[in-house]
Amino acid sequence: MTMMTSFISMSSLTFHTPFHGTPLLSHPPSLCATPFRPLLKTRRGVREFKLLRVNCLSDQSEDAAESKLETPSLSSSMIRDDYTENSAFKWCAALGGLGFLETSYLTYLKFTNSEAFCPVGGTTCTTILNSDFSVVFGVPLPLVGMLAYGLVAILGLQLGANGKLLNIERSDAQMVLSGTTTAMGVASAYFLYILSTRFAGESCLYCLSSIALSFSLFFITIKVFSLSLGSQKIQKTVGLQLCIASLVVFALSRSYNAAEPASTRLSETEIPYFTTEVKTKSSPLAISLARHLHSIGAKLYGAFWCSHCFEQKEMFGHEAAKLLDYVECFPDGVREGTKIAEACTEVKIEGFPTWVINGQVLSEEKGFSELAQLSGINLEDLSQSK
Repeated sequence: MTMMTSFISMSSLTFHTPFHGTPLLSHPPSLCATPFRPLLKTRRGVREFKLLRVNCLSDQSEDAAESKLETPSLSSSMIRDDYTENSAFKWCAALGGLGFLETSYLTYLKFTNSEAFCPVGGTTCTTILNSDFSVVFGVPLPLVGMLAYGLVAILGLQLGANGKLLNIERSDAQMVLSGTTTAMGVASAYFLYILSTRFAGESCLYCLSSIALSFSLFFITIKVFSLSLGSQKIQKTVGLQLCIASLVVFALSRSYNAAEPASTRLSETEIPYFTTEVKTKSSPLAISLARHLHSIGAKLYGAFWCSHCFEQKEMFGHEAAKLLDYVECFPDGVREGTKIAEACTEVKIEGFPTWVINGQVLSEEKGFSELAQLSGINLEDLSQSK
């Protein structure tokens, strides 16, 4: 075994010899054969032997010493990684909080039927926010975004605080955060495609801000997990992300295909504008109700190709239908690129026919009794007036 001398100290053992000859003692064959090594020293004709204490280290001790030297560098590297990871999670919490505030504001506007403040884009911003793409399976999209951003903010705080907020395993929190940000990133890419194709030339500051936040959260989590997870866990995470991405695209496509606006479905075929004549005779009650609806500013929104709109006018009859305030939503016909009339867009029509009575937006056909009740008059009073 290779031996290495690490430390030499002077011993208190000293031997004096009066003779001047060559000493009988000689160096030991190995420095570590004995814990002491003799040292010959001459002073004033007297030779002294001093024993030097020799401490030796084996190869194992040498490796242990080297490992102690390497430990600080490994510890500092781990500390840097933990600091970077916690810092990234805090960024997730901050960005998630911003997204939560934005989507909360948009959710409030959606439920209160209020107009959004659009410093950039003006009316086009409002049009996009109130379009059919602002709802997923009947649920307002801002509400879904608010829940997602809120979850990201909570998980970011949880992971950034090293699990001091909620009783959740760190690995579970990381997996949920990764899945959530993946869904948000894929959905944002889908909506960015919708903006560039369906709303070309129009701008929506809130939409672009939310997309930027979602992309940022997605890339932050990807970077953090690629550094902290092992190769096997990374493969599982990537597989989970691919499944989530597929589900998000499928769900959004299914939702928007089912609720695709009539103008989009009809744009595939060209339908020139045509008029339909109501030939049924109006009753006195129908004429009285039509006059009353006209007097309070009630309006009927429809489309020339809509059979239910024609049936609604036929119920009133030829004379009374002319008294109604009817708004045609496709006055130029239907062809590729046709958009619904602006007056109909402002009302946020979801189907035809649509009545607007005393500020209420009411879809589908309505009977005389229901129209009278909605307009604030008794049907009997109308019957007696004529």
